[in-house]
Amino acid sequence: MRLYLWRRTATSNWIIRGTDATGREVHESTKTTHKATAEGLRVKKEGGLLIEAVHGKKAVVTFDQAVESYLDNGGSDRFLGKFDTATGAYNGLMGHLNGVPLRKITQSDMNTIGKKLYPKVQSDTLNRQLWTPFIAVWRHAVAMEWADLRMWIRPKIPKGTTVVRTRPERAGTKPVEYSVAWEFVRKMSPGPASLMTALFYTGMRPIEMFALSSQMVNVPDRWITLNHSKIGEPRGVPLHEFLVPLFTPLVERGGILFLSRLGTPYPIDDGESGQMKTAIIGAQRRSGHRHVAPYTARHTTSTQLVIEGVHPHIKDQILGHAVDSMSRRYTNVPQAPMIAAINKLPVIEAWSQAPWMTDPIGHLTKFVAGTGRRTDLIKQSR
Repeated sequence: MRLYLWRRTATSNWIIRGTDATGREVHESTKTTHKATAEGLRVKKEGGLLIEAVHGKKAVVTFDQAVESYLDNGGSDRFLGKFDTATGAYNGLMGHLNGVPLRKITQSDMNTIGKKLYPKVQSDTLNRQLWTPFIAVWRHAVAMEWADLRMWIRPKIPKGTTVVRTRPERAGTKPVEYSVAWEFVRKMSPGPASLMTALFYTGMRPIEMFALSSQMVNVPDRWITLNHSKIGEPRGVPLHEFLVPLFTPLVERGGILFLSRLGTPYPIDDGESGQMKTAIIGAQRRSGHRHVAPYTARHTTSTQLVIEGVHPHIKDQILGHAVDSMSRRYTNVPQAPMIAAINKLPVIEAWSQAPWMTDPIGHLTKFVAGTGRRTDLIKQSR
């Protein structure tokens, strides 16, 4: 096994060429024109191939290589870290483990990384944002025979009736009364108010609503068809009669149904930050209901369906928790039991009479009272 440096022209980057111990061709750019640096990379590459030939892949595969393979096989990049083009480095978990061989990662290393990345979080947050993505990558590496199976120790969540956890309640984790939902929505500008209304009367996930387009909605038959839901399964969603005046002009316009005030789609990102953050925070402040968030709507729909006596299986079908072979095959066929069930959700008269409920397009660029451009200050200065 012998590697050498080669470049096409006098100003080109140096390329490492040769063959490994099994006779496979090596052709890898060093991404540098500096020969001394390229030579160091060549020596490192040659040493890595030698170790791999003697000890196997487990001795040389790094965490970033495992992440790349994990993502290529359909894994999620959530909480793994992003590449910052300004600094030329990764943040998050990748910022600490980029280039680190899997065999050298220890429990102690992960505990230290957790303290640096998330110093003041609860154990469940640390589990979700550090350990879950890390272990997902590790299990992929084990399946690829790049790492040994290990029993990683996660932080434990306190259990028992005597355990008292003092922390602020996270918005969007509990249902509310529909009267409270209306008090919240009426304090929003028409654009986000329309979207939140649809969430409260469909039970759809916010990320599903952001991607909803006109061809997915059959208003006459009161049915929505989601070919790609968050869980990867197609499903049908019944359309409440209350939403018909709102959805009709949006479907006739075509394209993505719910747009921002600028007329652009909300970014479909299930990451750490919300896509309606400013609108939600403003409505929380104006309404006084600081515990309401987009996901509150899904909890509210689910709870209200239970209160109305809807059969648990039908409720789970509406929310996308239960999908059988028939519903997968006929997601575009309206289901009468589901439509009847969704129409049991209560309707508030004042909500139905909101001007944007029948003209969402005409009110898209308008602001809720007390927000927007301060024209009163302009008049005073004249």
